[in-house]
Amino acid sequence: MLRHMTPAFQYADVRGARLAYNSTGTGSPVVWVHGMGSAAYTQENAGQFDWRPVSREHRLIRYDARGHGRSSGGVDPVEYTWPELGADLLALVDAVVPPVGSAPIGAIGSSMGTATILYAALSRPERFRRLVLTTVPTFWETRPAANGMRLGSAQLVQDKGVAALVALSVDEPASPALANARRFITPVCVAASRLPAVFRGSAQTDFPPREEIARLDLPVLVLSWTGDATHPVSSGETLAGALPNAELVVASTPADLATWGDRAAAFLR
Repeated sequence: MLRHMTPAFQYADVRGARLAYNSTGTGSPVVWVHGMGSAAYTQENAGQFDWRPVSREHRLIRYDARGHGRSSGGVDPVEYTWPELGADLLALVDAVVPPVGSAPIGAIGSSMGTATILYAALSRPERFRRLVLTTVPTFWETRPAANGMRLGSAQLVQDKGVAALVALSVDEPASPALANARRFITPVCVAASRLPAVFRGSAQTDFPPREEIARLDLPVLVLSWTGDATHPVSSGETLAGALPNAELVVASTPADLATWGDRAAAFLR
Protein backbone atom coordinates (compact mmCIF):
# COMPACT_ATOMS: atom_id res chain seq x y z
CA MET A 1 0.00 0.00 0.00
CA LEU A 2 1.10 3.56 -0.59
CA ARG A 3 1.84 4.37 3.03
CA HIS A 4 4.73 1.85 2.99
CA MET A 5 6.44 3.89 0.26
CA THR A 6 5.84 7.35 1.68
CA PRO A 7 8.88 9.66 1.47
CA ALA A 8 9.74 11.76 4.49
CA PHE A 9 7.65 14.89 4.95
CA GLN A 10 9.12 18.36 4.91
CA TYR A 11 7.51 21.53 6.21
CA ALA A 12 6.86 24.99 4.81
CA ASP A 13 5.76 27.98 6.88
CA VAL A 14 2.75 29.30 4.98
CA ARG A 15 0.50 32.19 6.02
CA GLY A 16 0.75 31.46 9.73
CA ALA A 17 0.58 27.67 9.40
CA ARG A 18 3.18 24.94 9.03
CA LEU A 19 2.21 22.76 6.07
CA ALA A 20 3.61 19.24 5.63
CA TYR A 21 4.47 18.04 2.13
CA ASN A 22 6.57 15.51 0.25
CA SER A 23 7.40 14.67 -3.36
CA THR A 24 7.55 11.52 -5.46
CA GLY A 25 8.90 11.20 -8.98
CA THR A 26 10.73 13.68 -11.16
CA GLY A 27 9.79 15.95 -14.02
CA SER A 28 7.36 18.83 -14.30
CA PRO A 29 5.70 19.56 -10.93
CA VAL A 30 2.12 18.55 -10.17
CA VAL A 31 0.44 19.24 -6.81
CA TRP A 32 -2.22 16.97 -5.27
CA VAL A 33 -4.84 18.62 -3.04
CA HIS A 34 -6.89 16.17 -0.95
CA GLY A 35 -10.48 16.34 0.27
CA MET A 36 -11.84 17.65 3.57
CA GLY A 37 -10.95 15.57 6.61
CA SER A 38 -8.25 13.64 4.76
CA ALA A 39 -4.49 14.12 4.42
CA ALA A 40 -1.88 13.73 1.72
CA TYR A 41 -2.15 9.94 1.30
CA THR A 42 -5.43 9.09 3.05
CA GLN A 43 -7.62 8.73 -0.02
CA GLU A 44 -4.99 6.76 -1.92
CA ASN A 45 -4.42 4.44 1.02
CA ALA A 46 -8.18 3.82 1.14
CA GLY A 47 -8.19 2.87 -2.54
CA GLN A 48 -10.18 5.84 -3.78
CA PHE A 49 -7.40 7.09 -6.04
CA ASP A 50 -3.99 5.99 -7.28
CA TRP A 51 -1.78 8.82 -8.48
CA ARG A 52 1.38 6.71 -8.82
CA PRO A 53 1.11 6.89 -12.65
CA VAL A 54 1.45 10.67 -12.27
CA SER A 55 4.65 10.19 -10.24
CA ARG A 56 6.12 8.12 -13.05
CA GLU A 57 6.01 11.14 -15.37
CA HIS A 58 6.03 14.13 -13.03
CA ARG A 59 7.22 15.38 -9.67
CA LEU A 60 4.05 14.85 -7.63
CA ILE A 61 3.82 17.07 -4.55
CA ARG A 62 1.36 15.82 -1.94
CA TYR A 63 0.60 17.95 1.11
CA ASP A 64 -1.63 18.09 4.18
CA ALA A 65 -3.97 21.06 3.98
CA ARG A 66 -4.11 23.54 6.84
CA GLY A 67 -5.36 21.86 10.00
CA HIS A 68 -5.22 18.40 8.42
CA GLY A 69 -2.79 15.56 9.04
CA ARG A 70 0.63 16.81 10.04
CA SER A 71 -0.10 20.46 9.21
CA SER A 72 -0.93 23.07 11.82
CA GLY A 73 -4.02 25.23 11.87
CA GLY A 74 -6.21 27.29 14.13
CA VAL A 75 -9.85 27.14 15.22
CA ASP A 76 -11.24 30.05 13.21
CA PRO A 77 -13.63 28.73 10.52
CA VAL A 78 -12.47 31.45 8.12
CA GLU A 79 -9.10 29.67 7.84
CA TYR A 80 -10.85 26.71 6.20
CA THR A 81 -12.96 28.54 3.65
CA TRP A 82 -12.06 27.67 0.09
CA PRO A 83 -10.56 31.07 -0.87
CA GLU A 84 -8.23 30.89 2.14
CA LEU A 85 -7.19 27.33 1.30
CA GLY A 86 -6.53 28.51 -2.25
CA ALA A 87 -4.21 31.20 -0.91
CA ASP A 88 -2.45 28.51 1.16
CA LEU A 89 -1.93 26.42 -1.97
CA LEU A 90 -0.37 29.32 -3.85
CA ALA A 91 1.96 30.13 -0.95
CA LEU A 92 3.00 26.47 -0.62
CA VAL A 93 3.66 26.15 -4.34
CA ASP A 94 5.75 29.32 -4.27
CA ALA A 95 7.79 27.88 -1.38
CA VAL A 96 8.34 24.48 -2.99
CA VAL A 97 8.53 25.51 -6.66
CA PRO A 98 9.78 29.13 -6.65
CA PRO A 99 8.03 31.07 -9.42
CA VAL A 100 11.16 32.78 -10.76
CA GLY A 101 12.38 30.66 -13.65
CA SER A 102 9.72 27.97 -13.15
CA ALA A 103 7.23 26.80 -15.72
CA PRO A 104 3.54 26.64 -14.75
CA ILE A 105 2.59 23.54 -12.76
CA GLY A 106 -0.21 20.98 -12.95
CA ALA A 107 -2.71 20.33 -10.17
CA ILE A 108 -5.04 17.51 -9.13
CA GLY A 109 -7.77 17.98 -6.53
CA SER A 110 -10.61 16.12 -4.85
CA SER A 111 -13.73 17.81 -3.45
CA MET A 112 -12.35 20.49 -1.08
CA GLY A 113 -9.12 20.17 -3.05
CA THR A 114 -10.95 20.88 -6.30
CA ALA A 115 -12.39 24.05 -4.78
CA THR A 116 -8.97 25.01 -3.42
CA ILE A 117 -7.41 24.69 -6.87
CA LEU A 118 -10.17 26.70 -8.53
CA TYR A 119 -9.60 29.65 -6.21
CA ALA A 120 -5.82 29.44 -6.57
CA ALA A 121 -5.96 29.22 -10.37
CA LEU A 122 -8.41 32.11 -10.64
CA SER A 123 -6.16 34.22 -8.44
CA ARG A 124 -2.98 33.43 -10.40
CA PRO A 125 -3.75 31.54 -13.60
CA GLU A 126 -0.20 32.03 -14.86
CA ARG A 127 1.01 29.70 -12.09
CA PHE A 128 -0.87 26.71 -13.51
CA ARG A 129 -0.70 24.77 -16.75
CA ARG A 130 -3.42 22.10 -16.57
CA LEU A 131 -5.92 21.06 -13.90
CA VAL A 132 -7.49 17.71 -13.00
CA LEU A 133 -10.55 18.35 -10.83
CA THR A 134 -12.13 15.24 -9.33
CA THR A 135 -15.22 14.48 -7.25
CA VAL A 136 -16.65 17.96 -7.59
CA PRO A 137 -18.72 18.82 -4.49
CA THR A 138 -22.14 20.43 -4.51
CA PHE A 139 -21.96 24.15 -5.28
CA TRP A 140 -24.10 27.13 -6.25
CA GLU A 141 -27.78 26.06 -6.20
CA THR A 142 -27.06 22.68 -4.60
CA ARG A 143 -24.74 23.99 -1.87
CA PRO A 144 -27.22 25.05 0.87
CA ALA A 145 -28.22 21.48 1.78
CA ALA A 146 -24.57 20.48 2.17
CA ASN A 147 -23.93 23.54 4.34
CA GLY A 148 -26.64 22.44 6.76
CA MET A 149 -25.03 19.00 7.04
CA ARG A 150 -21.62 20.56 7.69
CA LEU A 151 -22.98 22.72 10.49
CA GLY A 152 -24.69 19.73 12.05
CA SER A 153 -21.46 17.74 11.89
CA ALA A 154 -19.55 20.60 13.51
CA GLN A 155 -21.97 20.69 16.42
CA LEU A 156 -21.91 16.91 16.81
CA VAL A 157 -18.12 16.83 17.02
CA GLN A 158 -18.10 19.77 19.42
CA ASP A 159 -20.66 18.11 21.70
CA LYS A 160 -19.76 14.42 21.46
CA GLY A 161 -16.38 14.08 19.74
CA VAL A 162 -15.07 12.61 16.50
CA ALA A 163 -16.12 9.07 17.42
CA ALA A 164 -19.77 10.10 17.36
CA LEU A 165 -19.35 11.43 13.83
CA VAL A 166 -17.57 8.29 12.62
CA ALA A 167 -20.32 6.15 14.16
CA LEU A 168 -22.82 7.75 11.78
CA SER A 169 -20.75 6.85 8.70
CA VAL A 170 -22.15 4.10 6.50
CA ASP A 171 -19.61 1.38 5.75
CA GLU A 172 -20.43 0.99 2.07
CA PRO A 173 -19.03 2.54 -1.12
CA ALA A 174 -20.14 6.09 -1.83
CA SER A 175 -20.14 5.18 -5.53
CA PRO A 176 -20.33 1.91 -7.48
CA ALA A 177 -16.91 2.89 -8.81
CA LEU A 178 -15.53 2.45 -5.27
CA ALA A 179 -16.78 -1.12 -4.80
CA ASN A 180 -13.19 -2.44 -4.75
CA ALA A 181 -11.82 0.22 -2.40
CA ARG A 182 -9.80 -1.08 0.54
CA ARG A 183 -11.96 0.84 3.01
CA PHE A 184 -15.19 2.76 2.62
CA ILE A 185 -14.86 4.90 5.75
CA THR A 186 -11.61 6.84 5.64
CA PRO A 187 -9.89 8.00 8.84
CA VAL A 188 -10.60 11.53 10.01
CA CYS A 189 -7.25 13.30 9.78
CA VAL A 190 -8.21 16.45 11.69
CA ALA A 191 -7.83 16.93 15.44
CA ALA A 192 -11.10 17.11 17.37
CA SER A 193 -10.21 20.63 18.52
CA ARG A 194 -10.08 21.85 14.90
CA LEU A 195 -12.66 19.71 13.15
CA PRO A 196 -15.70 21.87 14.03
CA ALA A 197 -13.93 24.89 12.52
CA VAL A 198 -13.11 22.88 9.37
CA PHE A 199 -16.80 21.96 8.98
CA ARG A 200 -17.97 25.50 9.67
CA GLY A 201 -15.48 26.94 7.23
CA SER A 202 -16.79 24.61 4.55
CA ALA A 203 -20.35 25.63 5.38
CA GLN A 204 -19.69 29.32 4.78
CA THR A 205 -18.06 28.98 1.40
CA ASP A 206 -18.95 28.19 -2.21
CA PHE A 207 -17.41 28.06 -5.67
CA PRO A 208 -16.55 31.36 -7.35
CA PRO A 209 -19.36 32.93 -9.40
CA ARG A 210 -20.08 31.53 -12.85
CA GLU A 211 -18.68 34.60 -14.62
CA GLU A 212 -15.33 34.19 -12.85
CA ILE A 213 -15.07 30.49 -13.64
CA ALA A 214 -15.85 31.30 -17.27
CA ARG A 215 -12.63 33.34 -17.39
CA LEU A 216 -10.42 30.40 -16.36
CA ASP A 217 -9.08 29.48 -19.78
CA LEU A 218 -6.86 26.57 -18.75
CA PRO A 219 -7.24 22.98 -19.98
CA VAL A 220 -9.24 21.14 -17.31
CA LEU A 221 -10.09 17.46 -16.92
CA VAL A 222 -13.14 16.94 -14.69
CA LEU A 223 -13.45 13.44 -13.19
CA SER A 224 -16.72 12.40 -11.53
CA TRP A 225 -18.11 9.11 -10.26
CA THR A 226 -21.73 8.03 -10.13
CA GLY A 227 -24.01 7.50 -7.14
CA ASP A 228 -22.35 9.92 -4.69
CA ALA A 229 -24.83 12.50 -3.40
CA THR A 230 -22.06 14.57 -1.83
CA HIS A 231 -20.14 14.70 -5.12
CA PRO A 232 -22.84 14.18 -7.76
CA VAL A 233 -22.17 13.82 -11.46
CA SER A 234 -24.38 16.88 -11.93
CA SER A 235 -21.72 18.97 -10.15
CA GLY A 236 -19.07 17.72 -12.57
CA GLU A 237 -21.36 18.46 -15.49
CA THR A 238 -22.12 21.98 -14.26
CA LEU A 239 -18.46 22.78 -13.64
CA ALA A 240 -17.32 21.38 -16.97
CA GLY A 241 -20.07 23.38 -18.70
CA ALA A 242 -19.06 26.60 -16.96
CA LEU A 243 -15.36 26.28 -17.82
CA PRO A 244 -14.32 27.34 -21.32
CA ASN A 245 -11.85 24.48 -21.92
CA ALA A 246 -12.97 21.43 -19.94
CA GLU A 247 -13.57 17.72 -20.59
CA LEU A 248 -15.75 15.55 -18.32
CA VAL A 249 -15.12 11.83 -17.70
CA VAL A 250 -17.47 9.78 -15.51
CA ALA A 251 -16.62 6.53 -13.70
CA SER A 252 -19.39 4.03 -12.94
CA THR A 253 -17.31 0.93 -12.18
CA PRO A 254 -14.00 0.07 -10.50
CA ALA A 255 -12.56 -0.55 -13.97
CA ASP A 256 -13.49 3.01 -14.96
CA LEU A 257 -11.95 4.40 -11.79
CA ALA A 258 -8.74 2.43 -12.34
CA THR A 259 -8.09 4.48 -15.49
CA TRP A 260 -7.97 7.80 -13.66
CA GLY A 261 -4.29 7.70 -12.69
CA ASP A 262 -3.09 7.04 -16.23
CA ARG A 263 -5.64 9.45 -17.63
CA ALA A 264 -4.47 12.22 -15.32
CA ALA A 265 -0.80 11.53 -16.09
CA ALA A 266 -1.45 11.73 -19.84
CA PHE A 267 -3.53 14.88 -19.51
CA LEU A 268 -0.85 16.62 -17.44
CA ARG A 269 2.01 15.93 -19.89
